[in-house]
Amino acid sequence: MSFGHLMENSCVAWRFSTNFINFMENRCRLIAAVAALALAIGLTACSNSTAADSSAPVNVRLGYFPNLTHAPALVGVRDGHFARALGTDGTLTLSTFNAGPLAIEALFSGAIDATFIGPNPAINGYVKSKGKALRIVAGATSGGAALVVDPSIHSPADLRGKTLATPQLGGTQDVALRAWLADNHLSADTSGGGDVAIVPQQNSATLDAFKAGDIAGAWLPEPWATRLIIDAGAKVLVDEADLWPSGKFVTTQLIVSTEFLNKHPQQVHQLIEGELAALDEIANDPAKAQLAANEQIAAVTGKRLPDTLITAAWPKLDFTYDPIASSLRTAADHAHSVGLLDRVDLSGIYDLTILNQVLADRKLEPVKGLS
Repeated sequence: MSFGHLMENSCVAWRFSTNFINFMENRCRLIAAVAALALAIGLTACSNSTAADSSAPVNVRLGYFPNLTHAPALVGVRDGHFARALGTDGTLTLSTFNAGPLAIEALFSGAIDATFIGPNPAINGYVKSKGKALRIVAGATSGGAALVVDPSIHSPADLRGKTLATPQLGGTQDVALRAWLADNHLSADTSGGGDVAIVPQQNSATLDAFKAGDIAGAWLPEPWATRLIIDAGAKVLVDEADLWPSGKFVTTQLIVSTEFLNKHPQQVHQLIEGELAALDEIANDPAKAQLAANEQIAAVTGKRLPDTLITAAWPKLDFTYDPIASSLRTAADHAHSVGLLDRVDLSGIYDLTILNQVLADRKLEPVKGLS
């Protein structure tokens, strides 16, 4: 082979090698581009999936008690006000409790997101969590609690050596009874000793215990106070409303876990709208509201209360979205005075921003928390 042919073949080989390298480089670029596009599509799909998940209905886990003092909750559940307010944005899962401390335990454990509850358990939960776990977002009920006793008892002095019941140690009625006894120079410790023994027990058990003569009376929420009067012949020794300015004091309020409030303000807004719709029904059609409340009590307890009992107890209650914040501070003072609570700063326990937004939409005056 001549030198010229050799050089020509070398040039051809070089050109082939160069073209092959260019081809492979372009092929690699194409593969990289396709891979990048596939990754982008995958990330977009993932993003859309996440967006779809974030728009899924939020499960609102709500607690309440089968007591007339929780009538806004009972009516709201039974007549669908909460469900309608949530619409497609949320679903409702319900839990019921006999007394506040159990509801606070459920809130702490993450079993519920919100609950209707009395003032003292809310205070205890706030203090125990160092102000982090919960916020009061609305009121619900004022009044509706009393000390009912055997007809032979006419004064505080007659209670010396007797046994009384409350729904639960540290609950709202428990603190109210202990503070009232202390004001009347009667002692009662948390282990059932003192001048007056206090036995925490379920309200249904209290009725049976009173009938059997095992207790001389009880500080109870409605309808249980009236039930002891009608069914067991008790009488009112203390109507708690008589102990408060203008008879106004918070019996039931709505609290929400701080985490849920921060993550799902829309659903909290809707929950409050549902409560206000229930309050409207209570104000505008009390007969319908009483029926709904009784039906929901029956759904929870398995037993419907006599209509005469509901009718008799209802006027003793004032249903309101105002949390009556001033009475909460007094309730904390009572708990401190009987040794159930240290001195605390409650200034951050209320978050009434959403409630006041709902009230503004209705052209109603805002309510205040603690200053």
